[in-house]
This record gives sequence, structure tokens and C-alpha cells, in this order.
Amino acid sequence: MPSVIKIRRRTILSLAIILPIGLLYSRYRYSVGWLNQEIGGIFYEIFWCLLAFLFVPTRSSVWQIPLGVLVITCLIEFMQLWNLPFLTWLRSFWWGKMLIGTAFSWADFPYYFIGSGLGWLWLRQIMRKHP
Repeated sequence: MPSVIKIRRRTILSLAIILPIGLLYSRYRYSVGWLNQEIGGIFYEIFWCLLAFLFVPTRSSVWQIPLGVLVITCLIEFMQLWNLPFLTWLRSFWWGKMLIGTAFSWADFPYYFIGSGLGWLWLRQIMRKHP
């Protein structure tokens, strides 16, 4: 099982890289005029791909996880069209806004696809040297 340990170490290192980038982006995107708000979707997708891969580091999950993350993220985006009391309550917290968002936007979808594609490439790179 040493290869699984190496894969998990690489995944944890990758999470340690992408998480601060994503959080810093979400914090400073409004202060830098040329940064597009939707670009955060790329970091969001990559983060969830890496987090899921940490628990399921198999060769087949390299393509299954990004696809699953993409589908779930798109469903969450459509869920933003509903203003159910429970969802409104969740969105009142910072972590709720970060997880499920606050406003539906068609412009988010291309970034979800790009992020899932990059997540797939990232996972592929982690698995590259492992049989």
C-alpha cells in the first residue's frame, strides 16, 4: 500500500495549494477590478475533486470524481433559484455562501466545466507514476 500513501500525500499537498488560492481569491476578487467573480468556480471544482480523491484514490475515480463534481455543482447552481427558508438560513452563514452560493448565473457554468477538466488533469497527474 505504499503507493496509496504517496497518492494521498500528493493529494494533501495539492489541497494545501488550491485551498488558500481559492480562499484568497474569494476574499480579494472585488478589490482587483479585472478578476471575474465566476473564476472562483474553477478553484471550487478543483478543490472538491481533490477532496473526494483523498478518500477514493483509485484509477477509475480519476475521471468519475470530476464528472460527479461537475454534475453536483451544476445541480447546486440550479438550486440557487429556490429561496426555501432552509436554504436562505444556510446562505446567511459565510460557509453556506461558499458551499451553495447565493445567486444563479449562467456565466458560472463554463468555469465549472473548466474547473472539472483541470481537476481531471490534476488527478491524472497525481496518479501518473502509480500502477
